[in-house]
Amino acid sequence: MPVKKVVRGFNGEEKELRKGVGNRYEGEAVAPELELRTAEQRTYYPLNVSAEDDAGNVARERRTIGVLNESVFPVKVTVAAKEGEEKTYLDGALDLDIGDTNEFEMQMDLKTWKKENCDHGSRIYVKGTEYGGLLEDMRVVTDSGEIIWGGYTWRGLLTQKIVEPPEGQSHMVLNGELNDVIRELVTGKFGSLFVVPEKDTGIMLDNWKVDRYVTIYDAVMKFLEKKGYRLKIEYKKEAGPSYGYVEIQAVPVKDYSRYLRYDQDCKINFDIKDYRRGINHLVCAGEGQNEERVVLHLYVQKDGSIGKTQYYSGLSEREAVYEYSGADLSELEEHGAKRLKELQNYKSIELTVSDIDIEIGDIVGGREQITGTEVRKPVVRKILKIQGGKAEIEYMVKGDD
Repeated sequence: MPVKKVVRGFNGEEKELRKGVGNRYEGEAVAPELELRTAEQRTYYPLNVSAEDDAGNVARERRTIGVLNESVFPVKVTVAAKEGEEKTYLDGALDLDIGDTNEFEMQMDLKTWKKENCDHGSRIYVKGTEYGGLLEDMRVVTDSGEIIWGGYTWRGLLTQKIVEPPEGQSHMVLNGELNDVIRELVTGKFGSLFVVPEKDTGIMLDNWKVDRYVTIYDAVMKFLEKKGYRLKIEYKKEAGPSYGYVEIQAVPVKDYSRYLRYDQDCKINFDIKDYRRGINHLVCAGEGQNEERVVLHLYVQKDGSIGKTQYYSGLSEREAVYEYSGADLSELEEHGAKRLKELQNYKSIELTVSDIDIEIGDIVGGREQITGTEVRKPVVRKILKIQGGKAEIEYMVKGDD
């Protein structure tokens, strides 16, 4: 009997295949995008195929197929010329900080270093990740035979440009879709290095007032956090002779804490801290002198939020003064609340993982079994360390709780 139809089932979806030449049936099956990039080279999925003839007879076959994963492990650091032409791979050590200093230090053997491959203005990067930056300072240590390069990461470069208010206006005001706004802020600032893709997040800014004279990075991070988004930074390099670029865009924050938690059962050592000596009453002093000075009292509430009603008192109250000369009441409240957030109680977790890559802003969880201390917070800092060909990523999470 001739075959009537062939159906494939993959990832919970059934789809009829189209008839090709002779007895050949063709179709596509798209593997789901993995939530995390890990050291696993392949992910295996069941593929079901059924063929039915004109008499209604059905033959079924089940196979398992392996899909190649996109992974950063092992980490391979490319060194490229100032314009982006790939020259060589790093044969040395790298210590790269994202989220705090946003700088890196790279060590190379002075005997094998070649100026034509690695010089001031050169780029380093791990393709498809945020790990990278520009070589901007150099130190030669003859005693150890090393040449040490330093510079800002891609994220760090965003901290080196200031957002100024338009002439005659007190603040820059932003309107529009998130990626369109980011593009507006970076255009003309970094040449062709940074590219913001034409992707519509569907999230809009409406008369968003940017703080006066802040960095592009601080301006962007503030409105993204407000909208529940994070900044995705990725070095892109297509196949062929074309040079690479840094793609930056707004993407939703991902919460991994529901299924990705770190505790002693994982055989991972981590440092978890429950800090309860923080300030919970901040006396904010703004513009004016003596009795005419603007004074505002801000208090930490039971749930960790900031308010104007006192919750902690007596022995539990911890006070501090915040000086912000020249600030009116509105500015004093905004900046005072930010400062109190930095000073109040917090829980933090520091952990090191060798086979999982999580982005700045995404949420992870941790639990220390003996004391029962738990943390569910966004990643605020990543440190990539490469030594002796082995890569290790350290994550830091800090926040009030």
